[in-house]
Amino acid sequence: MDTIVSAELGVVREPLRAPFGFKGGTLNELWQVCVRLTLDSGESGTGVGVQSVLWSDPAVFCAYDEAGGNEKMLDVTRHALDLLRGMAFTTPPEMLAALVPVLMEAARQRLGRARVPQTFILNALVAVDFALWQLWDAKHGDGTFGALADAFCPALTGRETALGGIPLITYHTSEAELRGLLKRGAFLLKIKIGSDPERNGDPAAMLSWDIQRLRDVHAAASGYATPYTDCGRPVYYLDANGRYPGRDWLLRLLDTADHMGALERILLLEEPFPEDAPAPVWDVPVRVAGDESAHSAADVARLTGEYGYSAIACKPIAKTLSVTLDMVRAAQEHGAACFCADLTVPPVLLDWNMSLAARLPRIPGLRVGVVESNGPQNYPDWQRLDALCAVPGAPWRVLHEGVYRLDDTFYGQSGLFAPLPAYARLLRPVEGRDGACRNG
Repeated sequence: MDTIVSAELGVVREPLRAPFGFKGGTLNELWQVCVRLTLDSGESGTGVGVQSVLWSDPAVFCAYDEAGGNEKMLDVTRHALDLLRGMAFTTPPEMLAALVPVLMEAARQRLGRARVPQTFILNALVAVDFALWQLWDAKHGDGTFGALADAFCPALTGRETALGGIPLITYHTSEAELRGLLKRGAFLLKIKIGSDPERNGDPAAMLSWDIQRLRDVHAAASGYATPYTDCGRPVYYLDANGRYPGRDWLLRLLDTADHMGALERILLLEEPFPEDAPAPVWDVPVRVAGDESAHSAADVARLTGEYGYSAIACKPIAKTLSVTLDMVRAAQEHGAACFCADLTVPPVLLDWNMSLAARLPRIPGLRVGVVESNGPQNYPDWQRLDALCAVPGAPWRVLHEGVYRLDDTFYGQSGLFAPLPAYARLLRPVEGRDGACRNG
C-alpha cells in the first residue's frame, strides 16, 4: 500500500481591499495556505486553503491579534502534516476521519480550552484534504470531478450550464457598490447581519442596525428585475453567523421585514443562533440554513430532524470536501436544500466550489444553480490570483450579467487535479514536532 513520505507547507498573507466585517468583528487580511503531499510511489498532490479564524472560531480571533489567530490555525495544519507522514494512503474521507479527533484534542490542549469548534479544525485541513484528493485522482480518477462524485457521492447528478454568482453585502458595503452589483445582474444578495454597532454586544442595537440594513438593501433592489428567480426580482440571503440570542429577536427581525415588504424576498436565512444553542425553526416563515453548526452528516440529521432546518451551506473550501460530501448525502436524505457558500477564496478554490455547486439541485425559488464568490469584491488583485490557477483566465470564472457560464471544458478540463506550480514556489519542508525536517 502507498505511504505518504513527504509533506510541504507554504503560506502567503493576502490583504483585503477594505475591512471585512461579520460576526461583530473585522478582517483585514486572509492567509492562503498551500500543501503538497508525496507518496513513496512518486505521485504528489497539491492543495490550497484559506484560513478564516473569525468565521471558524471567534473566541480565538478575539483572544489574539489577527496574525496570532492565524498562527494558531496554521499550527493545526502543521500538526496534521506531521501526522500524515508515514501514514498509509487510503481515501481522503478515511484519512480525514482519523485526523480530526487527534487534532481536536491537540487544539484543546494548545489553546487551553475545553471546547474548540470543529469548524476550526476543518478550516485548517482544507488544503490538506484537497492535496489528498489530488493523490486519490492520481491513483484512481480520470482528472475530472465527475469521477470523484461517481465514486463518493453518486447523487450529484446535476449538470448546470450556468451558476448565478452570489455577491456579499458586508457591514461596510456602500450603496454605490450595492447598486453596481445589481446593475451587473446580481440576483441573490448575501447580506451580513448580526452587527455589533456599539461594540458592547447589545442585541437591541444589533436588531436596529440589521433592520435598517435590510431596509436599505430592499430599497436599492426594488427597481431591478431578473429572469433567474421565480418572483422576477432580486432575492436575499441573510447570514446571521450565529449572532441572534434567541427566537424572539429573530422573529422581530422577520416581522419587520414583512411590514416593509421584504419577507417574501428572503430566500435563505443562515445560522441565526449560536452553534451551541440551536432553537426550533419549524414556524419561522423563511428557509433556515445551517453553516457553522453543521460539520458532519450527524449534524445535518440533527438540524433537519430536531430543529426544522431546511437548507445546509456546503463549504468544501472551508470544511473540506471529504466532510462536505457526507453532509450532501445526509441533506438529500432529509430533504434539505444545499448550496455552496464562500470563505473569500481565491480563484483556485472557486473552481472546487463551482464543481460541487454545478451538480446540486436548485434551491426552491431559483431558476438556476448558484455559487457564492465574493473574492473579486474583497481581494485588491483578483487577476493576479487567477493567474496562479492551473487554468488561468478560465472563461467559467468570469461573470456575465450575474451568472457564470459552464460548458464542456469546465466539466472535462477544469484543472482541479493539475499541479499548481505558482503555489508550489511557496512550499517548504515541514518540521516534525521534534524540530527535525522529516521529509522522506
